[in-house]
Amino acid sequence: MWVYEKKLQYPVRVTRPNPGLAKNIITQYGGPDGELAASLRYLTQRYTMPTGQAIAVLNDIGTEELAHMEIVAALVYGLLQGASIEMIKKAGMDGYYADHDKALYFVNAVGAPWTATYIQSKGDPIADLHENLAAEEKARATYEYLIQLSDDPEVTDVLRFLRQREIVHFQRFGETLDLVQEHLNHRHYFYAP
Repeated sequence: MWVYEKKLQYPVRVTRPNPGLAKNIITQYGGPDGELAASLRYLTQRYTMPTGQAIAVLNDIGTEELAHMEIVAALVYGLLQGASIEMIKKAGMDGYYADHDKALYFVNAVGAPWTATYIQSKGDPIADLHENLAAEEKARATYEYLIQLSDDPEVTDVLRFLRQREIVHFQRFGETLDLVQEHLNHRHYFYAP
């Protein structure tokens, strides 16, 4: 159960329509290293974590990834609003437009739809936490690339915020991995009263 605060975690300001930038950023909405995949991965994996603290970390980060999905959606939507058909065609988004108009849909930057094969839930807490560390690094790298592609300072500011959160998530998963390994390697003795 969550309590939902009806505001974005970080403000999104878009200065002008830019479907070319929207086409790239949408990968963090529905691409392999995007926020949807991350949130579903962590919220699924939490069930097989061996400690309450590990469950809580996956729950917290998975929930925050949903908030990041909203931020990315607001960016993409803002970049498409006001875009002319000519701008959409020039950006190579005419196929997307034909299927979705300017609505949001879970695709990567080249238009391939989201697929559950983007996520993994192995049931082994060590393997899953390593998967999560890699996922956060891939998301950070994608945000780095998007920052390099951005020509809108307001959008770049939001992308930098999201990149920084991926770094924090990586650190939290590293701490959690250490705690889970310690827990699993510790001999548990139970004494009868």
